Amino acid sequence: MSSPLYIKINEKDNVAIAVKDIKAGTPLMEGVITRQDIPQAHKIALCDIPKGKEIIRYGVVLGYAVDPITKGDWINENMLELPTPPELDEMRFGVNLVTDLPKPPTDTWEGYRNPNGGYAGTRNILGISTTVQCVTGVLNVAVEKMKKELLPKYPNVDDIVPINHAYGCGVAINAPEAKVPIRALRNLAKHPNFGGQLMVVGLGCEKFTVDMLLDEADISPDNVIILQDVKGFEAMIDALMNMAEKKLQILNERKRETLPLSDLLVGMQCGGSDAFSGASANPSAGYASDMLVSGGATVLFSEVTEVRDGVYLLGERCINEEVGKRLAEEMKWYDNYLEMGGVDRSANPTPGNKKGGLSNIVEKAMGSIAKSGTSPIVEVLSPAETPTKKGLIYAATPASDIVCGPSQLASGIGLQVFMTGRGTPYGLAIAPVIKVCSRNEMKEQWDDLIDVNAGPIATGDATIPEIGTLLFNEIIEVASGRKQCFAEKYKLHNDLCIFNPAPIT
Repeated sequence: MSSPLYIKINEKDNVAIAVKDIKAGTPLMEGVITRQDIPQAHKIALCDIPKGKEIIRYGVVLGYAVDPITKGDWINENMLELPTPPELDEMRFGVNLVTDLPKPPTDTWEGYRNPNGGYAGTRNILGISTTVQCVTGVLNVAVEKMKKELLPKYPNVDDIVPINHAYGCGVAINAPEAKVPIRALRNLAKHPNFGGQLMVVGLGCEKFTVDMLLDEADISPDNVIILQDVKGFEAMIDALMNMAEKKLQILNERKRETLPLSDLLVGMQCGGSDAFSGASANPSAGYASDMLVSGGATVLFSEVTEVRDGVYLLGERCINEEVGKRLAEEMKWYDNYLEMGGVDRSANPTPGNKKGGLSNIVEKAMGSIAKSGTSPIVEVLSPAETPTKKGLIYAATPASDIVCGPSQLASGIGLQVFMTGRGTPYGLAIAPVIKVCSRNEMKEQWDDLIDVNAGPIATGDATIPEIGTLLFNEIIEVASGRKQCFAEKYKLHNDLCIFNPAPIT
């Protein structure tokens, strides 16, 4: 329940969050008067909570009171002891499968059919892959020249994007986990937005060789330039320009066509979250996700540390034991990955998360999961794997925005929906990113950066289905090229940070 002053998510909750800053001495509800000034989005105790007793939001235990808490107190991140994470070997699978999903307003969109088969493109881009960071300087000079001299000649091509990254040399290329960055770069080279055109720039002495990036049939002088084989800088630029023009000529013939939603792959991600994220922005995205899945589309959601404390809820939504065990495997892999680094999932919340009222990773996880909606989970992917099923998919990735995004791109998303409470200008060069904010103040602050405002849900001026439907329509408009999101309009493109859990030598 909610009021102009507070939001209480679940009837079991013994805390609520402040809709706006609340002064000490303000009556909140019958029998509850605030004892301190409560910052916006922060928690208020709705009853006395003895030391060691549960603090509950979303109907789950966020933690245990470090000291006694009095009714009306402000509860901040220093007042909770983190609970033990859920046991992975005790999860139940397939016991909460919701099939009564909201129906979408449309089941078609306008996209670029993928010549390789599979999900369609939302944009028409010349992507230029690289085998090693060493070639980035030369390639960037060439791309600047391409955009100035070549791109205007091919109006049906949206952009030219170099796939620059920090991998390729100085790495343990044969380490078991090297499969993760190699898989990511291989899949990025064949992203649906690249229209089946391969263009690769290598140096010639790196560990990550062209034959690791491309299939043997694709390795040819038509697709690959090795800079050490070219005589001088000017010749390098000329070679890159010549190859690019041939690719642009082909891409310029691509045309959008009406396609079923089953050809659309959308990623869901959140960053700069606050305590409203799980009450407004993320549930709206979850509603839009359910609409997409209901219409035949595929939706990915990710961020391991941001689902770990609610993983049992996801297990219940896995369609069978096979999918559920894959979910447990990915959680165990990441638990071990963090342990080897001397940390656990508590390292996740940021200073901005805490300033926005998120006390710990449990609270953050409960809000994060909301963006997955209620659909059954049909598949679980390792980082940068591509889907083999249609529907809602959990793609295990780090929670870091700038690592999760490229991982989802490698899985083939044509568009990403990004929820935020604190605000971030994050964007991707390869695919459009729709920004959804959790509170009205964020939209007012960044009116020309936020695409969809879910803040009216927090103030009681809109419902989750209303904003969710608005977001669904925005997804279709942007995916179909009829509209640009702000990140795309302003070309806000973060660096491509490829997840590499293998050693660097």
